[in-house]
Amino acid sequence: MKPELETERLRLRRWRSEDRAPFAALNRDPEVVEFLPSALTRAQSDELVDRIEAHFEEKGFGLWAAEVIKTKRFIGFIGMSVPNFEAHFTPAVEIGWRLAREAWGDGYATEGARAALDYAFERLVLDEIVSFTVPANTRSRAVMERIGLQHDAADDFDHPKLEKDDPLCRHVLYRLSADAWRAGR
Repeated sequence: MKPELETERLRLRRWRSEDRAPFAALNRDPEVVEFLPSALTRAQSDELVDRIEAHFEEKGFGLWAAEVIKTKRFIGFIGMSVPNFEAHFTPAVEIGWRLAREAWGDGYATEGARAALDYAFERLVLDEIVSFTVPANTRSRAVMERIGLQHDAADDFDHPKLEKDDPLCRHVLYRLSADAWRAGR
């Protein structure tokens, strides 16, 4: 199964070789990776694409390459993945996005994430979706809130893959249950 999603303006599709160079560029952009542990080299970025594709093969869903339909321009990723660490809320399926700076402010993350949520709850029949980031990442938190995820400070956690003294260690957790999603439609 190789699902693709379409919204009014976006195609969420599997990755192509020509996506790798622009993805590597956005993974080097200091503003895009501001709330990540570090920028990625081209090799690290390519390895991430390989892991994303392997996730699709294993799970049947993943972080789709996001393409603007009108221009066929690759702008980043939007989709879901299974966190590869243990925390009080795992196992879980996380919704996430990473877009090129030029694509910020146009509502693409929200539009694509809503389509991914629909897929998660309608096709995958998941009970819950989570998303997390550092408290200062107000842009991503705003997307989480726009798509209906709820934050409870009691769920916040220290990311187990980061040192306790790392300024990015503390994370806020947002959740959305299938029942709340259905009620909000």
